[in-house]
Amino acid sequence: MAPVSRRPSPFDGDVHGSFHDLQLSSETPLTPQQEYGPSNAPLKLRIANGGAGQSGLIGALAVAFIDYVKKNASNRPPEHEKWLQLVGWYLGDTTQSLEYIEHDLVDIAVTYNEAAELQSIKDGFSLSRIYGFRDRFMLVGPRENPARLEENDDILTMFNKINKSGKQVPATSPPTRFLSRYDKSATNIKESSLFAMIGQVPWAYAYSTWYHHYARFPLEALKAASQLSEYTLTDYGTYLSSPEEVQNAVVEYKMSSGSADDLLLNPAHVLFGKAARENPHAILFMLWMHWAEGGQAIVATYAPHGKVLYLPAPDE
Repeated sequence: MAPVSRRPSPFDGDVHGSFHDLQLSSETPLTPQQEYGPSNAPLKLRIANGGAGQSGLIGALAVAFIDYVKKNASNRPPEHEKWLQLVGWYLGDTTQSLEYIEHDLVDIAVTYNEAAELQSIKDGFSLSRIYGFRDRFMLVGPRENPARLEENDDILTMFNKINKSGKQVPATSPPTRFLSRYDKSATNIKESSLFAMIGQVPWAYAYSTWYHHYARFPLEALKAASQLSEYTLTDYGTYLSSPEEVQNAVVEYKMSSGSADDLLLNPAHVLFGKAARENPHAILFMLWMHWAEGGQAIVATYAPHGKVLYLPAPDE
């Protein structure tokens, strides 16, 4: 009797996130991932974000904003003393950051999903929104390329090939697998929308041989994909912020051009929360972030690894 070809067993390394199950309220203690500014100054501005915080952009913006405030306030002594400040970065993906805004746990959130941002404004949790910068999604994967992605494939063709190859019997060698952050982050939402556009919902199955749930933040997710030889969707900032061994272990198969109609564009917007309506630091930050010589100049030149990570907001 001829041997029966079987699919590989379901991946047993799925990691499910638990942070999203927390019940937040205005009394929830929230500790900043990092603080920027004079150590003796009070915390005056709270900013929530995920990937751009991990890449260092939020810190670069915070430091530049503090310098801007100090230079301008110092011309009006002794009033400038009240402008000495700390800026806190609070780690959270788009869903978490919007929840922080809703419960007045932060003043500003930098997020990546237009529909969710507009709903936050409609619900009254956020009062305004500006285009902050453009990040770019990337599809990366193992050098063996078991799904046989080709340079001229568009992103939907690539996702279709990954889907078909992952289900293939007998399995490819190495197995074709896709790592999903599976955490309601902007990356997870984008990846899900791309699968839906080709008529696939691999997360609908309780167990999958090829769709790997890995609910972690961007740097950790990309590292896992590189070690497990899996395809995944990440962003350019995360890729360039990753260690050299992680970058060398994956291949870039497709990256956004940055154009408005690109399916892999990852626009970041800055939301002004209702808790900040009387916070002069937050009000000024929103203005400064929009200025070409302010926050936009920091975005356009932020290149901690020798390559500019992000694109400034498009001209309106």
